[in-house]
Amino acid sequence: MLAAADAADLDDGPRTQKSATERMCAVTRQVRPIDELIRFVVAPTGEVVADLKRKLPGRGLWVTGSRAMVEQAVRRKAFAKGFKRDVKVAPTLAADIERLLVQSVCDALAIAAKARQVVSGFGKVGSALKAGEAVAMLHAADGAADGIRKLGALSRQIDGDATVSREFPVITVLNSEELDLALGRSNVIHAALLAGPAGRTFLSRCQILVRYRLADDGNGTAVIAGPPNKTPNDAADDSPADANAADEDAADDAADEVCANAHNVERLGRLNG
Repeated sequence: MLAAADAADLDDGPRTQKSATERMCAVTRQVRPIDELIRFVVAPTGEVVADLKRKLPGRGLWVTGSRAMVEQAVRRKAFAKGFKRDVKVAPTLAADIERLLVQSVCDALAIAAKARQVVSGFGKVGSALKAGEAVAMLHAADGAADGIRKLGALSRQIDGDATVSREFPVITVLNSEELDLALGRSNVIHAALLAGPAGRTFLSRCQILVRYRLADDGNGTAVIAGPPNKTPNDAADDSPADANAADEDAADDAADEVCANAHNVERLGRLNG
C-alpha cells in the first residue's frame, strides 16, 4: 500500500480530483491547492498539453499556475522527468497558455455582457457606480490614465459617502482590442461588471489569469486592490535533482513572489466565491 505522501504525488486522471484537493508542483515541490495549479497531460501524439479544465484523461503532472513556473518547467525538462518518458514540449508553451487564459476571460466577459451584467462607456460606468450596481470596474490596460483616474475618484467619493465600504476590484487584464471583441463594440476603454452568476465566472477566470501573470511583473498587469489570498498548488513527479543551483534559486524566488503578491487577487476570490 502507498504511503500518504506517495499517494499525494500520483494522478491517474481527472477522477483523482474528486478526492484530492492538493497536489505537488513539479518545479517547486511545494504542495498547493489544485485551483492554483495547472494540470498537464501527454496527448497521443506525445505532446504536452495544458489541461486547464482538468478534464482530460491520463496521468497528470502539475505546475504552479504562473508563467514563470511553466517557463521553469520547460527549461528544466520537468515534463520529461515527471512523466518518465520522452515528450514534445512547445518552446512557446508558457505564452500559449497565457493566450488561452486571456481568451477564456474574454469568452466569460462576452457571456456576462449577453446576460446584461456588463455596461461599458464612461457615462454608463459612472451611472452604475452612483447607483451602487457595479461590483467591479474594468479598464483597458492601454487606456488613458485620465479617465481611469476620474472614475477612480468618483468611486472613492461614493464609497466615502456610503455607510459600508464596497472595496470592489479594478481590473485591467484586457487591452482595448480584447474588450472590443468581448463586448462586440469599438473603442471600449471603461466598463463595469454588475452582480450575477456570469459576472462571477468572469471574476474567477480573471483571478486565474492574474495569478498566472503575477510572478512576471509583480501585479499581473491588473490593478486589483485588496488583502491576501492563498496561492495554487501541486503536482506530479520527481523534481529534477540534477537542476543547477541557479535554476533552483530562480524557482524559489518566483514562487516567493507569487505568494508575496497574492493579496492582489484576494478580492476577486471573495467576489466569485
